[in-house]
Amino acid sequence: MYNLIKDIKEMKTIRKNIITSLFAIAAFSLVSCEKMLDTEQHGVETLETFYRTDSDAESAVTTLYLYYSNSGAYYNIYFLKNLLADDYWCGGGGRGDNAENEKLNEFTFDAEHAYINAAFQTFYSVVYRANLIIANVPGETPVQQRAIAEAKVFRALAYIDLISMWGTPPLVDHPLTPSEYKKPNGDPAALWALVESDLTEAIASGALSEKANATDNSSYRVTKQFAQALLGKALVFQGKFAEAIASLDAVISSQKYELLPGNQYENILQYTHENNSESVFELNYLNDPQNTAFLNLLFAMTGWRTDHMSLAVGTDIYSGTWGYCNPQKELYDAFVAEEGENGLRLNHTMKTYAQIQALGHSVTQEMIGHEGYFKWKDRKVSGEINSGGWMDSHNNIRIMRYSEVLLLAAEAHLKGGGSQAANYVNQVRTRAGLNTKGTVTEEDIRLEKRLELCGEGVRFQDMLRWRIADKLSAQGTNTPWFGANGTVRWQSYNNNTTAGFKERHWLLPFPQAELTNNKEIDQNKDW
Repeated sequence: MYNLIKDIKEMKTIRKNIITSLFAIAAFSLVSCEKMLDTEQHGVETLETFYRTDSDAESAVTTLYLYYSNSGAYYNIYFLKNLLADDYWCGGGGRGDNAENEKLNEFTFDAEHAYINAAFQTFYSVVYRANLIIANVPGETPVQQRAIAEAKVFRALAYIDLISMWGTPPLVDHPLTPSEYKKPNGDPAALWALVESDLTEAIASGALSEKANATDNSSYRVTKQFAQALLGKALVFQGKFAEAIASLDAVISSQKYELLPGNQYENILQYTHENNSESVFELNYLNDPQNTAFLNLLFAMTGWRTDHMSLAVGTDIYSGTWGYCNPQKELYDAFVAEEGENGLRLNHTMKTYAQIQALGHSVTQEMIGHEGYFKWKDRKVSGEINSGGWMDSHNNIRIMRYSEVLLLAAEAHLKGGGSQAANYVNQVRTRAGLNTKGTVTEEDIRLEKRLELCGEGVRFQDMLRWRIADKLSAQGTNTPWFGANGTVRWQSYNNNTTAGFKERHWLLPFPQAELTNNKEIDQNKDW
């Protein structure tokens, strides 16, 4: 359990409202002197003495927020979800700059891939921390009841990702004893049942917080509506569309969320618009010089490749970032086909090289994994750097936006016999400056979701459940390089035998390290 203390010390504060006291549940150190084993250790808490008070419960649930918002933990999840989809090219400083990212983007990874292993461990670390709270907090006071409810939401959040990407991850719903450490593959029905029961119980507890109204930007905790949205998402993922309607409509009818105006869309993921009216859940960070991490790798990695560029004098674009995750032309073309080259949402999501040049920026050196399109919705700006830090962003990470709720609800209504599919899609389209539709098809909803949420870690799991991920069969066979003269050349580092989406990729491999330590887990097919 010493890793708990290490994790907490490495994390930044998520909000001053959250109590940031640290706690430890530590075993006695192994020493050679028997008398030292009998010495009472001061400042050490055990399972029998911790979790008893409101302060204990608050401290315990804070570790969940802190752990999941740790840039190192979320870093692996971000790249796993985004580089496996068709929104982005890998990018970077040159071939081999980050081989692990290249392997994800090109589907050349194996069961020993570092990010897959780290993401898998992150999800189970969330489950572990949640299980400690659920099993040990008495639940006798409102604070304790809220801690348990929030822990159940976090556990469900982790399992939605585990099930949708690995299929049969082990079901762990309580702190394990040593004899239970080697758990077998979970049954998908039982795994989804745990997700549903966790979220249903959390919602029914009455302990989760709620925003006062749509303009209330003070919310930083898991809310009842986030739990309802997650439940709706889990039901949609299972094809339980009629059941999903009630949960997702409850979020919509609460009137506690609304879409930002279209003219603010370009700042929807910026630090200036944290906890905005359509933020359902964010990972929160402070601009606090006492809590700098020195380097936020996710921020550094996903900005423009500025050492290959000349930036305009006076720009707020941060200089020194490393150029991973660059928009694919195929994504740009999908925008243009739906809303034209001057589409409001398109131009607030990404910029062409001509548009970048008009802003005074230029490319000075050829860039790998780039077709001349630059992220704008999630551009990296100087104002989000933590005071006293270097590339240490205090911008919140968005986990779910209201537009995702609307589009999940539209899918549920279309497939579950509801009547609001077009209404919900049209709300998103109207904000994007597009004409409304009298009726919508499944393809309409899929397209809106791709365009609206591109680069936000939603696309790959949608492609899996919609069974359209095989369109990625050629990804990784050729890599674009964008030159200073504005042209693209292509280079092949793989062939379609070694790269691209294959039948085995419908499920990710269980990490080899897990299989080595636990012979009860069967590897997914063809890995």
